[in-house]
Amino acid sequence: MDEVLLARWQFGITSVYHFLFIPLTLGLSIMVAIMETMYVRTNNELYKKMTKFWGKLFLLNFAMGVVTGIVQEFHFGMNWSEYSRFMGDIFGAPLAMEALTAFFLESTFMGIWIFGWDRLSKGLHAACIWIVAFASNLSAFWILAANSFMQHPVGYAINNGRAEMTDFIALITNPYVAYQFPHTVLSGVVTAGIFVLAISAYHLLKGTHLEVFRTSFKFGLIWSIVGVLAVMGSGHLQTQYVAKAQPMKLAATEALWESADPAPFALAAVIDEKNQTNSFEIGVPGALTFLAHDSFKGEVKGIKELQAAAAAKYGPGNYIPDVTALFWSFRVMVIAGMIMAGVTLLCGLLWFKGKLEDYPIALKAMLLMLPLPYIANSAGWFVTEAGRQPWMVIGLQKVAQAASPNVTATEIWISLIGFTLLYGVLAVAAVFLAIKFIKQGPVDSKPNIPAAPVKGATLWN
Repeated sequence: MDEVLLARWQFGITSVYHFLFIPLTLGLSIMVAIMETMYVRTNNELYKKMTKFWGKLFLLNFAMGVVTGIVQEFHFGMNWSEYSRFMGDIFGAPLAMEALTAFFLESTFMGIWIFGWDRLSKGLHAACIWIVAFASNLSAFWILAANSFMQHPVGYAINNGRAEMTDFIALITNPYVAYQFPHTVLSGVVTAGIFVLAISAYHLLKGTHLEVFRTSFKFGLIWSIVGVLAVMGSGHLQTQYVAKAQPMKLAATEALWESADPAPFALAAVIDEKNQTNSFEIGVPGALTFLAHDSFKGEVKGIKELQAAAAAKYGPGNYIPDVTALFWSFRVMVIAGMIMAGVTLLCGLLWFKGKLEDYPIALKAMLLMLPLPYIANSAGWFVTEAGRQPWMVIGLQKVAQAASPNVTATEIWISLIGFTLLYGVLAVAAVFLAIKFIKQGPVDSKPNIPAAPVKGATLWN
């Protein structure tokens, strides 16, 4: 592999690994804040136990997100120095704001929250976790504002071969971030909801800490149902915007080679990228046009036409992303979302009828859903990033132009293997600690272990 491809692999691996922790931080921080607020308002110790238990898992996840995020910034100077030279004036501003406003607030008030139990008043202590939740989501906004410039450049001018910021307000009000940020935050809401549901289901199946996890399950159900429905709506709006701002990304994600009006939505396809056609396809007539235009009338441009337009505008070259990978990544995301929605709604119905614990299979299904939000998040992020290829910054700088000119393939291999091994060790440690905390349950809660095994209430029977 050449230097550029290796650098892309390294950034991709570290980005996906880092992004495993971010959505849970976004959603669980708010959920823990709500739990503590309920404790403050009701003085019910149950909510305090819940706050401490889920807060401990939040802190572990947050720490992993911080550690893996720091490595990301090394990439810009290490493997992508030309990108830093070209984009540093713009990309650096939101990153600096993220450090000064969001990360500063997060770390400061998280420390106060951790050590402030029984030292601060209840209200002040709860205010600390709300500030942490706000700062966590503010941090996501700044990062996405920086990323949105790469997807849709605004508020800049090219001077002396560099992109220089001319309008900071335009940067932070970029229409791309207006659609991307809500979708990301809501994905975090769903991730946190499924996380809480799966762990609560585990304890309900085991029959341990029933009071805490019955209430936690109720929290998770409400959180997940609201989140799943909202994330679908925000995803639909984001798709409509992508159809206008990045038509090649949409066409590649749908493997739509020819422009069509109305355009079908392909449920499955055998994609022949070499000959630029689908040798087999199952589609819903007009559905893609409806998704893009809220109408069954309207053209969706195809890959071939968009490639010709890009070549005419930017010069000869291949402007088509990896169609097969995008096509299936998007469907993996959608299918994972639909499964989560279906199982969550089913469990919600059983809960409403008071029969949830009579159906251990429903709890087992919820437990098995734990990987799905992580799969959906990673697939969605892949579509976002791979969909703008071959551009690093759409219309301004290609990926090959952004790489460091003086870094060899051997040097990238060494750092790639090093980071991968380090991340592997961190993953083992994090999973070990998480499993330990989860099995232990709330430390100040009685386990409520049944005197004798109850048929149908154990984990795998």
